[in-house]
Amino acid sequence: MDRFLVLPPHEGNQYIIMLDDVIRYCLDDIFGVFNYSDYEAYTFKFSRDAELDIEEDVSKSFLEILSDSLKKRKTSPPVRFVYDRNMPDMLRDKILSKISGGKTYHLVEGDRYHNSKDFMNFPDLLGPEHAYKKIAPLWHKDIIERESIFNTIQKKDLLLHFPYQSFNHMLDMLREASIDPKVRSIRITLYRVANQSAVINALINASRNGKNVKVFLEVQARFDEKQNIYLAEKLQEAGVKIIKNIPGFKIHAKLLLIRRKEDNKNLYFGYIGTGNFNESTAKQYVDVGLLTSDRGMTHEIRKVFELFEATYRPMRFRHLIVSPFSTRNFFMKMLEYEINEAKAGRESWAIIKLNNLDDKRIVNKLYKASQAGVKIKMIIRSICTLVPGVKGVSENIEVFSILDKYLEHARITAFCHGEDTKVFIGSADWMGRNLNNRVEVTAPVRDETLKQELLDMLDIQLRDNTKARIVDGTFANRFKRNNLPKVRTQWDTYDYLKQKHYKNPS
Repeated sequence: MDRFLVLPPHEGNQYIIMLDDVIRYCLDDIFGVFNYSDYEAYTFKFSRDAELDIEEDVSKSFLEILSDSLKKRKTSPPVRFVYDRNMPDMLRDKILSKISGGKTYHLVEGDRYHNSKDFMNFPDLLGPEHAYKKIAPLWHKDIIERESIFNTIQKKDLLLHFPYQSFNHMLDMLREASIDPKVRSIRITLYRVANQSAVINALINASRNGKNVKVFLEVQARFDEKQNIYLAEKLQEAGVKIIKNIPGFKIHAKLLLIRRKEDNKNLYFGYIGTGNFNESTAKQYVDVGLLTSDRGMTHEIRKVFELFEATYRPMRFRHLIVSPFSTRNFFMKMLEYEINEAKAGRESWAIIKLNNLDDKRIVNKLYKASQAGVKIKMIIRSICTLVPGVKGVSENIEVFSILDKYLEHARITAFCHGEDTKVFIGSADWMGRNLNNRVEVTAPVRDETLKQELLDMLDIQLRDNTKARIVDGTFANRFKRNNLPKVRTQWDTYDYLKQKHYKNPS
């Protein structure tokens, strides 16, 4: 049932009641047979350990082992208990003893209601004028209808910005590849896909049309394991090869590689993104992806896929930055370059946009950069263990968080680097798990026009004085306010891209 029940209008007012309170109101009806005189109700929730206990069993396939582990998750030990702070201690302790057998774990005092994410489905009673206006995804001006996208990518690199631009560009590319007689093979990494995935359908069609299709489907994507096991079986039935996992590592990179045969030559077309190949989340998550036919880049995308298929071994990359091999050290070196520039009295700065930042070594390097005089501006949506603005430690660092209609999900970094500004996009946050225990790919954006496009968009975000919040050591999350013209990142970014690209012709 829905969490919210819309009641009939009364005297010109509209009322909504939560399902929680319907249950509270009806306790007498539920328990009346016991003839109690008083009724009280308190909400609580407990979370179980979601880590999967993967046991080695040579007699079973990996998917069978994972399926068994998913069943065990239902009886995993509780790790957190959130409860109404008005719940009597005796009742709380009684519940704890029943759930955990007296074992202790993280207790969190809460309020009367939990699961606030349900408010995303709050009834729309005020009419469309009070809801966000739907925007039409923009059509990339260089992608021409009824013309092969491969011809376009051969001419120059392209950047796609979701949800401002249409994810149909990616779907059309996969569909074209599935029926193009020149296409010989498709390689793709999948982490989370839509429930009714057009991406999966395109890959199945490609396989049925004789293309060599290989998919690395990260079946251990947390809480999507069951869905991904089903998809793996569905793809295998269609002749798609599912590449096995690398023990101890998750594949979080967002990669696509298509091989075409033209004039007896192999031509490669690659995609490196910050978000999943998921047409549903592409409407809600702000991500960016690079389409390229650059020989150096596509060659190294091939090397990453070879890494998946071969026995795990360290690899060297000249063009791509790949975890767990080099991501941390690469960005430490980029910061060290800026430190040396600052010490020499030259311009030095860095702009860093991530979802999460908690890697101690990088955080310490950022502190050193600040102390050397490097101007650092950061847009960190979620976890940030760095404390900006501390005199003598981080006074040259500013951190903002932008929360608005869409989820800011892209990872973009830019460095002054003398007179040769460097800009990168990729899948990796600066966290221990992303740098040590996942295969992540970050790519340089070399085309000067595309580089400036990303710098312009970062500038819009840094000037946001509507939805940007200031991150500091007080945890106040104050909105950034000033007397400058109003800037709202997601609105202004759409307008910026609209000026550069044509609308969807449909």
